Amino acid sequence: MNWIELTEPSQLQIIKEKSAEKPQVIFKHSTRCSISSVAKSRLERSAAPANVDFYFLDLIKHRTISDKIAGDFDVYHESPQLLLIKNGECVYDESHSGISMDDLAEQLERA
Repeated sequence: MNWIELTEPSQLQIIKEKSAEKPQVIFKHSTRCSISSVAKSRLERSAAPANVDFYFLDLIKHRTISDKIAGDFDVYHESPQLLLIKNGECVYDESHSGISMDDLAEQLERA
């Protein structure tokens, strides 16, 4: 898994713009949560779909970015949380034990 670290609020505009060309995924991770660690590990052990950028947000370090994600993409804040961004909008989000690469791949086919 080639994570792109999400550390600046300005990256959200870049994600929106890039999502017009190819899907963008944001994984919000809490370094203090064992469920979040399990979800991250499951993603990293799975084959990632091609032609998708994967962003990693450490929401303990960057809570303000997490809040901005909730507002910009009109999603309820959860942790861990996976968001699929297409054409500037969140078209799919999942949290906790519902996070899986297989489900993401299925959503990518639909998007």
